[in-house]
Amino acid sequence: MTKTASKPGRKAQGPVKGPARVLAVSSGKGGVGKSNLTLALAYALTSLKRKVLIWDADLGLANTDVLLGIHAKHTIHDWLKGEKALKDIIVEAPGGVSILPAASGILELSEISQDEKSRLLSDFEGWTLDLDFLLIDTAAGIGQNVIFFNLIAPEHLVVITNEPTSITDAYALIKALSVQYDQKAFYVLPNMVRDLQDAKGVFRLISDVAGNYLPDVSLDYLGYVPKDEAVPDAVRRQVPFYTGFPQSEAARKVTEVARALAAKEPPAGGSGGLSLFLGRLGLSPMAVN
Repeated sequence: MTKTASKPGRKAQGPVKGPARVLAVSSGKGGVGKSNLTLALAYALTSLKRKVLIWDADLGLANTDVLLGIHAKHTIHDWLKGEKALKDIIVEAPGGVSILPAASGILELSEISQDEKSRLLSDFEGWTLDLDFLLIDTAAGIGQNVIFFNLIAPEHLVVITNEPTSITDAYALIKALSVQYDQKAFYVLPNMVRDLQDAKGVFRLISDVAGNYLPDVSLDYLGYVPKDEAVPDAVRRQVPFYTGFPQSEAARKVTEVARALAAKEPPAGGSGGLSLFLGRLGLSPMAVN
């Protein structure tokens, strides 16, 4: 079943209480603006008085710190070598957003092992960070790291564009998570589209296919972000477009998306602990490979 939530919902007021909401931001293919969008969404949520951490989960190809123009002294590679705990490599970015940085050009991080995934879950569960949102910016595609981080996250946001390959590959990701791992609910966010009509058309394409072949899957339209020259401008300047160009149409639409997301009720049971979440799927940390 698919549904459209065209209204952004009530404007969030003040900081939220309770466990952090853990959201995987994914796409079927690269080049859809996912990392830029994740960064902008983090700043938009911060403007709504939410405390946000971005986990750059494209582990061997760091993007977030590059987009911010900052140099991370430590990365996930230091964790892999056993030299740092996850919480010890967090970077405080300008504007109140925190970053858990990936590494650059580290081949062994492209597919972490089963033992490393178990270590990751164990370390992650020991965190006592004061957060409202953890946004996990995964790699593109349907690789094992992407699947793993989507299983960690109780909530899933899939970014698509109006390119046929983007829609096809996003559907493949949703299908894999649904059929093989019983994930049934996804937010869908059209990016780099012309306007609302274009966004609704893109969403209709993927929701119609899902409705025909994945009848138990729910796709929730979260809003859209238009193509905007402010975005590549910001990339060249290594600043987030949300803060570098706050009056841009893209920034205004990301604010609407953030308000819609903040107004959503999190899944039953909240984030509650990652192994607990995997247990609800009939999995153990060692079973995720």
